Amino acid sequence: MLEQSLGRRAALRLGLSLLATKLAGAALAGAALAGEAEAAALIRADGAGARLTLPVGPSDRWRLTATVRPARLRLSLPGGWRGPARAGGAGPVRALRWDARSRTLLIDLEAPVAAPSVSRAGASLVLGLQPGGSAAFARLVRGGTVAEGGAAPASATRTLPVVVIDPGHGGKDPGTIGVSGTYEKHIVIAAARELKQRLERTGTCRVVLTRGGDTFIPLAGRVEFARKRGASLFMSIHADSAPGASGASVYTLSDRASDALSAGLARRENAADAAAGLHLPPVSPEVARILMSLVRQETRTGSDRMAGMVVSALRGDIPLLPNTHREAAFAVLKAPDIPSVLVEMGFLSNARDEAALKRPAHRAKVAACLAEAASGFIRQQQAALEGLGVPAGLG
Repeated sequence: MLEQSLGRRAALRLGLSLLATKLAGAALAGAALAGEAEAAALIRADGAGARLTLPVGPSDRWRLTATVRPARLRLSLPGGWRGPARAGGAGPVRALRWDARSRTLLIDLEAPVAAPSVSRAGASLVLGLQPGGSAAFARLVRGGTVAEGGAAPASATRTLPVVVIDPGHGGKDPGTIGVSGTYEKHIVIAAARELKQRLERTGTCRVVLTRGGDTFIPLAGRVEFARKRGASLFMSIHADSAPGASGASVYTLSDRASDALSAGLARRENAADAAAGLHLPPVSPEVARILMSLVRQETRTGSDRMAGMVVSALRGDIPLLPNTHREAAFAVLKAPDIPSVLVEMGFLSNARDEAALKRPAHRAKVAACLAEAASGFIRQQQAALEGLGVPAGLG
């Protein structure tokens, strides 16, 4: 079903491109070893977690996956392994073992872990592992590739999908001012920066913020920002006000709000509402209407799927608003060809939510959940498109 939906959407985009041209008259191979100086494999405790420093050079291809039975991370290294065949563990890691037949480093776990952080240190790959819940670890397994990287041959080079994160408000628009004076615009930019870092570490996408500082951007400008960059996903981050409401929630576009709270939030956010249309080729009005209707339908299906993944990632870790996935006519969600969600991390009109959102540790937890959902969405999208043989960039 996902493949069919993505296939129709990609075919529509491809069809638009081919139609415009006509009317105008018109695998990855194994990477070579880079020759960096060999580094030792190190593992050490990092609080309740562990930090693994592995001799994997910047040009070495690698892919990290997970299994439940046994609880294990699998680091695939097609170019081979330059570390020891076996190593002890620390924190949630029981031991490391190199499987020469599958060219995979097996990272056996004592217990489930959260989504790993991934970074580089010279000729080494650094994995940060922290304990996590069983449900969250199971989602890592279901998502397929946890992270991947390394240089591919020029013939196999692909452009990573773009995810646009939109910190709400900014500049002359402070957004909600919390019960103790917290400005929404400051809370959401801090959370967006944390989310950007965590999402980039997954290696699944490029991440761009609509605003990097305290600047005002009209709603229509945020939508157009994402569309000009060919975004595969748009996430708007907020922490609004609503009498009696508390907990995180996620919203997708609908002409009719699912409830009074959603309608009220949309009215307050839509001060700069503007239409954002598709750039269609010069076709008849009837054909244009059909194309727009089909693309919007597929986009809303993708938005709903992403919203479900956000709710699943947040549940159990972050307090949620009842009926967590809601719908309303938010102007910032109106890109007709980009799956889009608006995430309310909580409500600054609620004292407990405000206190939580002021804590960096809580915002980091929210960001980790959103990064898990976004990377999972992108992986599903890309896997489905590759299965259909759709050219990169049309997803």
